[in-house]
Amino acid sequence: MKQKKLFHIIVASGFGSGFAPFAPGTAGAALATVIWIVLSLFAPLSLLSITVALIVIFTVLGVWSANVLEPVWGKDPSRIVVDEMVGVWISLLAASAGNLYHALIAFALFRLFDIYKPLGIRKMEDLKGGWGVMMDDVLAGVYGFIILWGGRWLIG
Repeated sequence: MKQKKLFHIIVASGFGSGFAPFAPGTAGAALATVIWIVLSLFAPLSLLSITVALIVIFTVLGVWSANVLEPVWGKDPSRIVVDEMVGVWISLLAASAGNLYHALIAFALFRLFDIYKPLGIRKMEDLKGGWGVMMDDVLAGVYGFIILWGGRWLIG
């Protein structure tokens, strides 16, 4: 039973980044951004499919892990950061592989939407259990994606 809970702690805390003493959500999003940057350097041609796979896998694992840990840690605890990881990966779908500037903009846009929660993002937290934990960050990631993609389209 302890191994099962350890698995969920590792997933939910973003490989431990959620235990950062200051701004754990930012730490989780930063880790995910670094993972994406490394992947973009070593697998630029398959980056889109890898990123989509990470989003799908960690969304499913995140909902499951949040459902397991919320009864112990409380409702949407700050040390659960897998949601921030998924959200920033969604924003990064609009970034060019290997483009550090795009990656930083995607990260910043995601964090702005995640922190201020406009345009229905806060409403997503009303969903039950792990879905409420994950979906506000998914929507923040979608908004970050739209802004970055739109900006890239406008600028050319």
